[in-house]
Amino acid sequence: MGDMTVNARLQEQSYRDFVQRVLNDIRALEMMIEEGWFESGVRRIGAEQELFLVDEGRRPALCAAEVLKTLDDEHFTNELATFNLECNLDPMLFEGRALRSMEEQLVGFVQKARASAASHGADVALMGILPTLRMSDLSLASMTPHPRYELLNSALNAMRGGAYRFNILGLDSLSFEHDNVMVEACNTSFQIHFQVGPDEFAHLYNVAQLVAAPLVAVSAFSPTLLGRRLWHETRIALFEQSVDTRKATGHLRERASRVSFGSDWVRDGGVSELLQEDVMRFRALLGADTSEDSVAKVRAGEIPKLKALRIHTGTVYRWNRPCFGVTDGRPHLRIENRALPSGPTPIDAMANAAFWFGLISGISSEYADVPTRFEFARAKANFYRAAQRGLDAALEWPDGRTWTAQDLVKERLLPMAREGLLHKNIDAGDVERYLGVIEQRVDRKRTGSLWLLTSLDSMGDSGSWSEQMGAITSAAIAREKTGAPVSEWPLATMNECTDWKHSYHRVEQYMTTDLVTVEEDEPVELVARLMDWKKIRHVPVEDGQHHLVGLVSHRELMRTLLERGADARTIPVRDIMKRDIITVRPTSRTLDAMHLMDEHTVACLPVVKEDRLVGIITERDYMFIAKDLMLSQFSDEPEVDPMA
Repeated sequence: MGDMTVNARLQEQSYRDFVQRVLNDIRALEMMIEEGWFESGVRRIGAEQELFLVDEGRRPALCAAEVLKTLDDEHFTNELATFNLECNLDPMLFEGRALRSMEEQLVGFVQKARASAASHGADVALMGILPTLRMSDLSLASMTPHPRYELLNSALNAMRGGAYRFNILGLDSLSFEHDNVMVEACNTSFQIHFQVGPDEFAHLYNVAQLVAAPLVAVSAFSPTLLGRRLWHETRIALFEQSVDTRKATGHLRERASRVSFGSDWVRDGGVSELLQEDVMRFRALLGADTSEDSVAKVRAGEIPKLKALRIHTGTVYRWNRPCFGVTDGRPHLRIENRALPSGPTPIDAMANAAFWFGLISGISSEYADVPTRFEFARAKANFYRAAQRGLDAALEWPDGRTWTAQDLVKERLLPMAREGLLHKNIDAGDVERYLGVIEQRVDRKRTGSLWLLTSLDSMGDSGSWSEQMGAITSAAIAREKTGAPVSEWPLATMNECTDWKHSYHRVEQYMTTDLVTVEEDEPVELVARLMDWKKIRHVPVEDGQHHLVGLVSHRELMRTLLERGADARTIPVRDIMKRDIITVRPTSRTLDAMHLMDEHTVACLPVVKEDRLVGIITERDYMFIAKDLMLSQFSDEPEVDPMA
C-alpha cells in the first residue's frame, strides 16, 4: 500500500525539496549497506491478501469501512475501492512448518473477513478480477475516502493530461476510455515477500525476474474484464495501463510505464540500481512532510524511516519490487512479488507462494549468474506471453530450448522448486502438499483461468453474459469455501446464477454491445443489407467519433422503399434516419428504461455515455427478461393441483 500519510500534491509544495529528500534517503540506505547494518543470512517470508467484497447478487459491495469496523483487527486495512480489503500476514522465518503456518493464518483471516462481511449482507471473493464488475462500479463514488487516494488520482490525471485509454486484445477485444484511476481497483492480488541479504539481492532479484513467467502461467486467475475474455492474467495488462502517465508524442521515444517488468537485469549496483532508476525515470507524484535528515540519522547511529523514498517507490509498481523494512531493530531488504492474482483458494495461494520460494532457492544455485545465461528481453517477453496464454505460452529458457509453460513447469521447474524448499529445511510433507497442488494443476491443465474459461464455454448461449458472470462468481465463491484447490473444482453452471433481479438491475448488465452501425452519408441499401444479414430491426447512425446522430428503423426503411422504389437504395442514410432519439445511460435502471419505451412507444433505446454510443436495448431484450421473471416467480410458488 505504501505510506498513507501524504498530505499534499507536489505542485503545492517544494518539488525540489522532496526530490532532495528522496536522494538523501537513497544515500542513507547505501550507507547502511556499506556499514553492514542490514540483516543477512536470515530468510523471512510474508504476504498480503487482497479481496473483493460482494453483495448477494455477487456484485461489488461498497461496505469496506463497515466491515473493517466490525473486524477491529490491525491486520486488515483499506484498499483503493470501498469494495476491496487487504489483510497483512505476519512475517515468518522460512523454515520447518512456515508454509503451513502461513496457510493457517490466511485461512483464519479469510474466514474472519467473510464472517464480518456477512454481518453487513456481503461476502468475500478471492479472484484476480471480479467477473461481475461493471463500468459504473469504477466511478469516484466507489473510491475509499482517504487523502492518499484522492491525491493520487489528481496527480495521475494532471500528469496524463487526458483520459486513461485501455486496449487489451485476447479471445475478445476491449477498448475504452476512463476518467479516473479507479480501473486499478479491478485487480486484487496475493503479494508475497522474500527477505534477502544486500550482497545477494542482485542475483536473487534476477532469479525472481527469470521465474516470473512460469509462475504467472501456472497461477493465472483473471481471464475476463467487463464481460470480455482477454488474457489469462488480464491484471498484468490492466494494471500497467491503469496508472500509465505516458503521453503520446510525435517522435519515437522510449519511456517506461510506472507499472512494468523492468528494463534490464540488476548488475553490480544491487538494490540501489533499482531505486536510482525509479528516480531517474519517474517524476514523484505525491509529497508529504519529510523533515527527517536520513543521512544525519545514519551518521548518528540511528535507523531512518526513509519516508520520502517509501512514498516515491510506492508509486512505481514493478512486478517484482524491492522493499525496505526493520525487524527487531535491524533493517532488511525484501523482494515483493506482485504478479500473483488473489485466490482461487488459500491453499492455491500458498501453493503459488511455495513454488516461487522454492524456485528462487533452487534456481539461484543452478544459475549462478543469470545475466550471462539469458537475455533480459527474452525473460520480459516470456512474462507477457505467460500472462496472455497461460500454460500454453511458449517460453524460452536458459537451457536453449523453447518450452510450453506446462511442460517447463512439470519437467524442469517443479523438481528445482522441490529441491530448493527441502534445501531450506521446509517440512517435507508441506513441500509435497503445496507442490502437489501445482503438479495437479499442470497435469489436469486446470488453472483458475482455465476453469473460468472452460465454464463459460460449457454455458454456450445460455443466459446473458451478465447471468454467466454472476454464475461464475457464485460458483467460485461456493467452491472456495470447500477449501479444495481449483484443479479439483467442477465447472460452473448456469443454475448457480443468483436471482434474476440482480442480473438485470441496470441497463449495462444486459444491453447489446456488439453493434452494427452506419454513418449518415452511406447508402440506404447498406442499412437494408445489414438488417437482412443480422436479422435486426434497428440500425444506429454515428459519426466518426462514435457520437450517436440518428437511428433507422425497419418500419422507416420499408416505408421509404415503398414510396421511392429502387431509387431509395442510393439515397443517403441522413434522409431517412430519425434524429430526435430517446436514449438511456448504461447506469439507468432497467425498469426506468422499460417505462421509457412504453411511454414513447419505441421499440429500442440506444445506450449512450458522454454522447457516445455504447450499446442498444430492444423489445426482444425485454421479452428475454420477462421470460426469466415469469419462470422465477413460478418457481417460487408452491405447486397447485389444477383439478382442486
